[in-house]
Amino acid sequence: MEGKFIVLEGIDGCGKTTQINALSKWLPKSGLINKNSTLIKTREPGGSILGREIRNMILKNNKLNSPSILTELLLYSADRAEHISKIILPALQNGHWIISDRFSGSTLAYQGYGREINIEIIKELENIVCQNIRPDLTFLLEISPEESILRRKNKVADRIESEGLEFLKKVNHGFKLIALENNWEIINASKDLNSISQQIQTSLINKFL
Repeated sequence: MEGKFIVLEGIDGCGKTTQINALSKWLPKSGLINKNSTLIKTREPGGSILGREIRNMILKNNKLNSPSILTELLLYSADRAEHISKIILPALQNGHWIISDRFSGSTLAYQGYGREINIEIIKELENIVCQNIRPDLTFLLEISPEESILRRKNKVADRIESEGLEFLKKVNHGFKLIALENNWEIINASKDLNSISQQIQTSLINKFL
């Protein structure tokens, strides 16, 4: 069997980490993955060794030394280029499965719709960075911006999470448009955790079994 690339997207607090952890326990027993294949959990930014350093540069909440909007976009792109070259592409070539917490859709949503950088420029940059690598299946875990903030009320916010409600509304709107344009699986992430997990599992079985 060939390797597969699965991505979970959504605004902060939508439950991606919880669902990725559940998926990583279910997938090896699902019959979808070849017994000789490995399941790899990863994330953006920070999926590679260099990427972890880039992640700190992007997300560190330091108002005196924050990257400009353009620098932020390029740092995300550098992280993704390294992630693809060092983690994603080798894994797929060896028949492994990958689950990633975020991919290029997040850049379009946050930097394109949230920061209002020209969408076509971001898409052109992603064509260079992604090296024809595209997820086999992307899930959008959808919650409202208000619920996102409520879920994270006891968490220390990173630089992106600190942008506030209006920014998050623009990002959320962007995610919805991107999901429809690219035929992502859209899941109501306000439901109970087991229902969300079951919906993800059913989609994977229908697509890959």
